[in-house]
Amino acid sequence: MSHEHTSAHGAGHHGDGHGGHGDHGHLPFLAHHFDDPEQQFDSGKLGIWIFLVTEVLFFSGMFCAYSLYRSRNPEVFMFASQFLNEALGAFNTCVLLFSSLTMAWGVRCAQLRQKNGLVLCLALTLGCAAIFLGVKAVEYTHKWDIGLLPAGSYLAQPEVPVHHEGLSPWLINLSIVPGILLVAFAVWLVITFVKGDKRMSEIAGTLLATAACYFLGVFVGLKFQEAEASSSAHAAHEISVEHDGDTGSHEAGVTADEHAQGQPAESATSESANDHVSGTTGTEAPLKEIEAHLVSLDAPKVVPGAPLDAMVNQKGGAGLFFSIYYCMTGVHALHIIGGMVVMVWLLVRATKDQFHEQYFGPVDYVGLYWHLVDLIWIYLFPLLYLIK
Repeated sequence: MSHEHTSAHGAGHHGDGHGGHGDHGHLPFLAHHFDDPEQQFDSGKLGIWIFLVTEVLFFSGMFCAYSLYRSRNPEVFMFASQFLNEALGAFNTCVLLFSSLTMAWGVRCAQLRQKNGLVLCLALTLGCAAIFLGVKAVEYTHKWDIGLLPAGSYLAQPEVPVHHEGLSPWLINLSIVPGILLVAFAVWLVITFVKGDKRMSEIAGTLLATAACYFLGVFVGLKFQEAEASSSAHAAHEISVEHDGDTGSHEAGVTADEHAQGQPAESATSESANDHVSGTTGTEAPLKEIEAHLVSLDAPKVVPGAPLDAMVNQKGGAGLFFSIYYCMTGVHALHIIGGMVVMVWLLVRATKDQFHEQYFGPVDYVGLYWHLVDLIWIYLFPLLYLIK
C-alpha cells in the first residue's frame, strides 16, 4: 500500500476518531517511519520474536544448570522434591493455562474492535496472574519458615516434617504491598465514582479486582497447605501405630523363642544367618542379601517426607537444589510481574478505544510474551515438582 493510498484511507476514517490528522492526512496510530499499518505490524512482530528468543536463551542457562546438577546428583532431587507441594503447582499451572486463553481471546477482541471484551479479557488475565503470585507467596513463605532456604542458609530437615502453625510472618510481610495497593485502588474507585468518571472507574475497578485476586491466591494456597499438613499428620500417625504393632509382635516372638530355646534372640538370628551362609538350609544366598535382610530387621520406620539420606539433607545437597528452585521460579515470577505491568498499560489504552482491526499489534505482542511465560512454567512444573 503506497503512502498516498494510506493517507487517503486515513482521511476516510477521520470521522470515527481513527482517521488522519488534518494537517498531514496520516493515521494517528501509524508511526512516521512506516508506510502502512501492515508494515508497522510486521516490524513489531519481528521485534517481539527477537525479544522472545533472547528470553529463551536467558532461561536456557538455568535449564542447563538444572540438567547438569540433576544428572550428577539425582538423589538430591529425589529427596528435595518431596518438600514441594504438587497440588499447589498443578493449581498454578491450570491458572496460567486459563490466563493464556483469556489473553488470546483479548487479541481477538482487539482485532474485532470489541472494547468491552478486550477490557474484560485483560482483567481476567491480570486476575489470574495475581492468583498465581498469591499462591507462590504462600509456597515460598512456608519453605522459609521451616528452613528450606538456598545453599548456605539451608537448615537440615528433621525426620518428622515440620508444619508452621498460623500465618507466617514472612507471608504477612510479603502481603504488605498488595494490601496497600488494595486500599489505594479502593479509594481511587470511590473517588472516580463520585466524580462520575466512567473510564477511570473501569481502570480502578479492574486494578482493585487484581489486588483482591492476590489475596484469593493466598487463601487458596493456605487451604492447600492445611490439607497437606493434615494428610502428612494422618500418614505419620498410621505408620507410628503400625511400627508400634510390629515392635510388640517382634518382642513377643523374641520372648517366646528365649523361653523355648533358652538363648537370646540376637544369637538365634546370627546362628540362623550363619547356617544360611554355610549352606545348611539347602540354598546358596549371596552374603550381601543376608546382610541386607539383617539390616532390614532393625531398620526404623520412616514417615512420609522424612529424610532418607543424611548426606543430601545438608547445605551442599538439598541447599543447592533450593538455590536452583528459587532462581528459576523467582525469575519466572518477575516475568509475571513484568507482564502485569505491561497489561495495565494495555488496559489504559483499551479504555480509550485505541485498538481496532487496523491497529492491534501491542495486544498481540504482549500476548506472545505471556504465552512464553506460561510455556516456561509448563516446563518448570514437572521438572521441579514431579521428580518423584
